[in-house]
Formats: sequence, structure tokens, C-alpha cells
Amino acid sequence: MPTENILEFRTNKSNLYLRVARGHFATSHSHTNYYIDVTKQKSRLSEAKAVGAELAAHYIGSSIVNTVLCLDGTEVIGACLANELTKTSYAGLNSNQTINVLTPEHTSGSQLLFRDSIAPMITGNHVLILAASVVTGFTARGAIEAIRYYGGEVVGVCSIFAIADECMGYPVNSIFDLKDLKDYVSYGSHECPMCKNGQKIDALINRFGYSKL
Repeated sequence: MPTENILEFRTNKSNLYLRVARGHFATSHSHTNYYIDVTKQKSRLSEAKAVGAELAAHYIGSSIVNTVLCLDGTEVIGACLANELTKTSYAGLNSNQTINVLTPEHTSGSQLLFRDSIAPMITGNHVLILAASVVTGFTARGAIEAIRYYGGEVVGVCSIFAIADECMGYPVNSIFDLKDLKDYVSYGSHECPMCKNGQKIDALINRFGYSKL
């Protein structure tokens, strides 16, 4: 099975990797020919720190960030990102200030919800959205709409992997993109050529990982 053969692409920075498996994978929104494995980056502190530092470089000295909104189980990375942004060693807009690190609650209709005790960390604040990946943009768009609804100001979207450089007019900054995975493609579930060619789905994938079929 492809999911048992994770390929690891190293960078010139310690603990910063792109891990993928090639095959036929289905998410709740699309079908893709690659599984982007971010499991270790979301749960291993050394790798989460490396990701947080790399992403923070896009915002240090240029963007006010009061809150990091973590999607796709990226809370550990979010804490590392906030730590980088608030380091006093940087002459940045967020240095020596506190940053909130939040995870949204999802309703049964997949809408994002912030309870009364959490909403003040969104309302009137500059919010940076952190995702594991931005492919269809469905999850990021939902986060943007929720932040706007609760009266927050979206700073932008950042992720480990992305195939777009903007979402609803906001910039998307990622560590890896199509330059690193040139043949990556994503299709609507009813438009997938792999399905039309009779290629069976290898695994279902979501924020928690993959389940082989």
C-alpha cells in the first residue's frame, strides 16, 4: 500500500521535512494523488518548533498577531509559532507580547463556533490562521468567515503545504508548495479521473491521518 511507503524530502534546515505517499486518497472535500503526512510535525516538539520558526519568518516585523487559530490539529505548531513571534530577540510587532492560541469548535454542520469565553480572543483581534495544508481552501474559508463573523481581523493563512498563494483575498504562506511536489493534483470527488479509470481509493484521509481501505 502507498501509505506504507512514506517518502521523506529533507531540507537544508534541521527537523524540517516534507513527507508524502503517492496513491489515490479521498478527503471529505476532494480526491488527491498524494497524502501529505504531517503527523510528526503536529506531535513531535522538535519538528513543530522547526515549522513554527519557518512560518513565523513571514510575519515577524510586518504583521500584528494577537491570536493564532489552529486548524487540522496544529495546536503544538501554533504554540511554537506564537513563541517565535513573541521572542524579545526579534524587533517585531509582537515581541514581548502575549498571543492567544485557539482551536475552533465545529458544529454538526461543520461551521466554526467560539464559545462566549473564547470569542473575546477573536473579536477585535488580529488573527492568523494556521492549517496543516491548504488545498481546496474549504477549511481555511470557513475559518475566515468565522473570524469575520465574530469581529476579528484576518492577518492571513499559513500552512505546512499549500497549492494556493491566496484564499478569499488573504495571503497564504506555506513551507512547501507545488514547486516541491510538481505533480500534485486535487479533484472534486465527482470529477476524479482516477475513479473514472477504475483506480481504487487507497485510504481515507482527514486531520487525524489516514485509514486504509
